[in-house]
Amino acid sequence: MVYMNGNQIEGLIGMLATLGILVLLVLPSVLGIVRDRRIDRQLRAAGRPAATRPTEPARESEPRTRRHGAARPA
Repeated sequence: MVYMNGNQIEGLIGMLATLGILVLLVLPSVLGIVRDRRIDRQLRAAGRPAATRPTEPARESEPRTRRHGAARPA
């Protein structure tokens, strides 16, 4: 079994703290890049002709009725 002495534990804690700070600094940039890519994808999809866009499922013509809960007039 391998045991760590005090200096090694302090080094590990310092390295983990540094890594945590790095993640906190980089995270907003990564989230912004992901958001920008999503917006770009939506803009490209909106710019395509309607025939090539994915279609949405057809909605039902009649409203759904409630099938759960207490009996109440609709």
